[in-house]
Amino acid sequence: MYTYVVRAVRADEWVSVKELRLLALRDPVAPLAFLETYEAAAARPDSFWQERAAGAAEGTAGVRQFVAEAEDGQWAGTVTLLLEEAGTVDWAGFPVERRQGHIVGVYVRDDWRGGGMTRALLDAAVDWAWELGVERVRLIVHEKNARAQGAYRKAGFIPSGRTVPLAQGAGETETEYEFVLERPEASDR
Repeated sequence: MYTYVVRAVRADEWVSVKELRLLALRDPVAPLAFLETYEAAAARPDSFWQERAAGAAEGTAGVRQFVAEAEDGQWAGTVTLLLEEAGTVDWAGFPVERRQGHIVGVYVRDDWRGGGMTRALLDAAVDWAWELGVERVRLIVHEKNARAQGAYRKAGFIPSGRTVPLAQGAGETETEYEFVLERPEASDR
């Protein structure tokens, strides 16, 4: 197995941010995992990707994108953590009741799956969240994405009981589940 390092992206790495996102959106489970299509993302101008990378780069506050960089320089996986402040409303319209991190954009290339990279990426995001003093970290996962649910459970996330309905057109809806990881007590660390 190859080795890799997990680190925050840098603002000048927007081309790599774009390439990895477009690759993720071509994954067979992308319709279950991401709220964006390949076609929509591919049509975005370079300025969008430049702003996206700069807004989630090392040294920024509120959003951080982490990548797993292989020894040959290839980006093998990614995860992003968004800071959500108590008293705001999240992307699905639910009130945010306490300061929390929200994990999004989890992706690992096929040839790197099964070796612990997803866990390493999640750990990096969670560690950053704890540094920010959040009370918990959460993520939303599609009801049919069993592979992702398994990976999140292995990383310590558990279902909170909150569901998010997703309109699929023609009156059909599917469900996503919220998984959470509570901040460990000081005595548990």
